[in-house]
Amino acid sequence: MISLASRGLRKLREARHDRLARAVIETPPARAWDDGVIIFSMIGTRVLLPYLVAAKSLHARLGRGRFAILDDGTVTASDRAVLAEHLDRPEILPIDRVDTGSCPRGGCWERLLTLLELRRDAYVVQLDSDTVTLGPLDEVAAAIDTGRGFTLFGGSDAQLLPAADYSADRATLGRAHVQRVAEAALDRLEGGLPSPRYYVRGCAGFAGFAPGGLGREVAETCSRELAELVGAARWAEWGSEQVMSNLIVANERDPVLLPYDRYLNYWGEPLPPGANFVHFVGTYRHHGGAYAAATRRALAELGAPAQPRTSANASPSRSRANTASQPA
Repeated sequence: MISLASRGLRKLREARHDRLARAVIETPPARAWDDGVIIFSMIGTRVLLPYLVAAKSLHARLGRGRFAILDDGTVTASDRAVLAEHLDRPEILPIDRVDTGSCPRGGCWERLLTLLELRRDAYVVQLDSDTVTLGPLDEVAAAIDTGRGFTLFGGSDAQLLPAADYSADRATLGRAHVQRVAEAALDRLEGGLPSPRYYVRGCAGFAGFAPGGLGREVAETCSRELAELVGAARWAEWGSEQVMSNLIVANERDPVLLPYDRYLNYWGEPLPPGANFVHFVGTYRHHGGAYAAATRRALAELGAPAQPRTSANASPSRSRANTASQPA
């Protein structure tokens, strides 16, 4: 159980990072490209500033795409004005209008199902707000150019394997995380996916979905089966959406598995010098100052002034962004 002191320290670190990230308001706006690529994220008002760093640092390096956002229900009118100015009037979709069908509600399922609709005629890059792009994205660009999906690995030991390879430890799982429990049941899936079936322990925080691939019908079919196999209550737990995202990427044509020495999750250890893309996962996000250092570097590359004129106590909407028109 997290102590009150630990929670307080985490809140302090988050506040410090938000003050640092506020400089993103002083960077030039991104200009969207109508080129068949969508950079898609689910966000709320609490992560507006880190999301802008994530979105703008990725877009600057990738050099393509327009933005689409799933509003978690907390995005304000002033947030929309900031987003309109800095991301060239992104499409903002309300979460309460997403029909999850037979899939669980919550746990990012609305994000995945919306993404699978958007991919019908666009290449969709799913991007979490706690990421920073620091270098070239050659593998991502190649995946887009060749119409292949991609995923960030969940860890350095991850690999693409037959689904049956994950069933060996089924009897010893007990109350393990839902992701491990569901992975051990993948060999018993009957419909919705091509055969033979594969799986990769990827990270839904950064993944690519080529146009016209597996859609929400497959997600719903597999979700119903997995709910029966592991129990509806377990399947509704946080993490089941990532299993489905991994499953879809793994079972499409020749997915690009991003090399972990350059695209990685941060687990509290020093970042390698060649890290081009980093996902700062919640448990270790603010440990060791790595997230702050990456954010400073990204802001400098985006053209943030050394001394941003927006005060530490000001809302982003009180900067020059308050003159932006509302998105349609």
